[in-house]
Amino acid sequence: MIGRLFSLVIDCPAPSELASFYESLLSLPRVEDSSDYVVLANTTGTEIVTCQRVGGFRPPQWPDPDRPAQMHVDVMVDDLDVAEAKVLALGATLLEGSDKPIGYRVYADPVGHPFCLLTRESVTPSK
Repeated sequence: MIGRLFSLVIDCPAPSELASFYESLLSLPRVEDSSDYVVLANTTGTEIVTCQRVGGFRPPQWPDPDRPAQMHVDVMVDDLDVAEAKVLALGATLLEGSDKPIGYRVYADPVGHPFCLLTRESVTPSK
């Protein structure tokens, strides 16, 4: 095992509005709420869905390939370097600009879908 599903991240123009939809649809309460993202969790506090603000948002238009879905998977790992070696061996590609100092990196799967590897440091608020 490389990691575990942490959150499905959905790009959108207004995170609070989209989160309201998913709160009702999935019966998930908000556990974090900012102007740039809203996190919904299950009853045990496990993050399930994150609505993330993106500039210049263009909504998907099914099934138009020029307007694809804008979602990615966040995968929680214990050790970013160990997990990176494993996903690269599986055919993933480290994406430019993902050289963050701590906590997460962005990759593309073998056909180009983005996903993130995260460590606990990237999601735990500093005190």
